[in-house]
Amino acid sequence: MRTPLALALTGAALAGCTVIPPADPARMQSYPPAYPQQSAPPPPPPAASYPAPAVTPPYTPVENTAPAPEMPPAPPESPLTYAALGQTVTVGGPRITPLQVLEDSRCPMNARCVWAGQVRLRVRIESGRGGELELTSGKPATVADGTLELVEVQPDKVAGSDTHGAVKPSAYRFGFRFMGGY
Repeated sequence: MRTPLALALTGAALAGCTVIPPADPARMQSYPPAYPQQSAPPPPPPAASYPAPAVTPPYTPVENTAPAPEMPPAPPESPLTYAALGQTVTVGGPRITPLQVLEDSRCPMNARCVWAGQVRLRVRIESGRGGELELTSGKPATVADGTLELVEVQPDKVAGSDTHGAVKPSAYRFGFRFMGGY
């Protein structure tokens, strides 16, 4: 015996479904079988009555004489704006001043490294809210109504030099790109 809860759950599970009652075997005898047995197919006519197979010429590709559609040109990237530590430059709107190199883990140009490394830089921004921001090379940061990216750092590090790969702070040049409004 089913409980009212079980009946309610069964009804909810079957909502929108059609329940098909089981077939009555007595009524099934009056219908023809679903897949009536057929006799064996007639034998094929003798081979002489078939036409000879057609000979198809080998495939030769047709050259496309229409010119390929031209792709629209890629949007031009804004040029890089370079600055030294302590130098203020305008980068597509915001004014940026590199303040301090927090990390320079770039792989030296004459070495093989598992990881290319990165440069982390603290900068002062003079636009909108302003303030200081930490930029990591290759990772755009949201500034005002666009993104600011540290794209390039010069000079390259060199392994085996008298500075052991370190770059003097006065030699750094940072290439910035701003993409956005203004």
